[in-house]
Amino acid sequence: MNLVATLVFVALFLGITILGFVSAHWRKGDMNHLHEWGLGGRRFGSWITWFLIGGDLYTAYTFVAVPALVFGAGALGFFALPYTVVVYPMVFAILPRLWLVARKHNYITASDFVAGRYGSPGLALAIAVTGIVATMPYIALQLVGIQVVIGGLGFSTQGLMGDLPLVIAFIILAAFTYTSGLRAPASIAVVKDLLVYITVIALIIVVPYKLGGFGNIFAAIPKEHLLLPPVKDGNLGLQSFYPTLAFGSALALMLYPHATTAVLSAKGPNTLRRNWVFLPAYSFMLGLIALLGYMAYASGIAKLPDLAPYFKQYGPQFAMPGLLLHFFPSWFVGVGFAAVAIGALVPAAIMSIAAANLFTRNIYKAYFNPNCTAQKETEMAKLVSLIVKFGALLFIVFLPLTYAIQLQLLGGILILQTLPAIVSGIYTRWFDAKALLLGWAVGLVWGIWAASLSGFKSSGYALHIAGMVIPAYIGLYALVLNIVVAVVATVIIRALGMANPADATVAADYAG
Repeated sequence: MNLVATLVFVALFLGITILGFVSAHWRKGDMNHLHEWGLGGRRFGSWITWFLIGGDLYTAYTFVAVPALVFGAGALGFFALPYTVVVYPMVFAILPRLWLVARKHNYITASDFVAGRYGSPGLALAIAVTGIVATMPYIALQLVGIQVVIGGLGFSTQGLMGDLPLVIAFIILAAFTYTSGLRAPASIAVVKDLLVYITVIALIIVVPYKLGGFGNIFAAIPKEHLLLPPVKDGNLGLQSFYPTLAFGSALALMLYPHATTAVLSAKGPNTLRRNWVFLPAYSFMLGLIALLGYMAYASGIAKLPDLAPYFKQYGPQFAMPGLLLHFFPSWFVGVGFAAVAIGALVPAAIMSIAAANLFTRNIYKAYFNPNCTAQKETEMAKLVSLIVKFGALLFIVFLPLTYAIQLQLLGGILILQTLPAIVSGIYTRWFDAKALLLGWAVGLVWGIWAASLSGFKSSGYALHIAGMVIPAYIGLYALVLNIVVAVVATVIIRALGMANPADATVAADYAG
């Protein structure tokens, strides 16, 4: 066991635990109302929103998985950069309008908006269930980062005793989320980001210096690891898969329930617009994080006797922790590992709150207890947030990690199918709810079928057209199919005079 690193790690973890509980008294509101517990009273200003959305979208899995993908697969791992660049202009135009109409009608979730916009409980239920299913494995994956750094500290992560640190971490997470709601991850996100920035900046300065500069690092990387392979024999290969994966991931990013939760907690539309201008700072940081994969490759740490067992157990996911262990003193290893672990708690807390909001508003209240009081509604959300986290914990303890990774890949494909109902609804009421539901179902079924062809191990599908092979992100292909079906079905429904014009919103609700 690395005693010094462990002591620093535990001290920082205890610090954010205390902060999480104290957060209940920050900007105090009536926690018996769901918008106070689940959205922080919609009062977060520009700085807190910046940290909250950043902490929400750039998770511990990102810090571990992106360097791991670059370490193992090379240039493909950089797809995360363009997608986090193109996403911000899109959300700049879209999400402030969602905030405005949500505030006007006290919508807590995207499904609330769909229910009001289309007058269709069935479509709202479909959006809610999709969001919950896509979120569960995402929460479980946050544990991967914690597992890797606990292993790096020298503790066994095998067997029930090996899972004990994870259980403790999630008991703490569950307790302060139950008590403080969204205020807890919002306050902890500030500490998490400071630790992450300090760790990454130190890595990006110290490691290249000790390896003789970036020139030496890139010289040590094989050419096939630096560049995407060219088009060959009519097969576009990664040349088409890379941009579609980046674009599809950008579209999916803001559709996840936890992203909506963070957005709706902002103080106003201008707060969001300012954030979309400054959030690309995270993309710059992500680029530096991706380079860590090349640094780990060039340094050859995977073959060192003291680190090889970790790489054998955790694979490329040990690239970033391995750099910290090899190039830094123990106390700083504790800081870096704490950044990863705390970086897991922040998004996991927001995700569990988002899933709880969806269940409470769009399943429990819509179908089981329409007349429940505000207090009962909030109590149910708190209870469901505990169940969601407990389910994620069972997921990671009792099922192989590959299941969580495969389901997370599938989750991205599924959540994309909610785009026509949510995004088109923010701008137009032309689509019919029945057509959107049909398009959602077709996109979902086709996407699951396409993913099943690889045993849910790949998010790519190779389309054969006129002698060309065009591999692309399954989620994007499924979305195109979804939209085509929704358009055709809407035209037919309108022609038959069967369209439902119900709409609880008016044009003025979206202006501001």
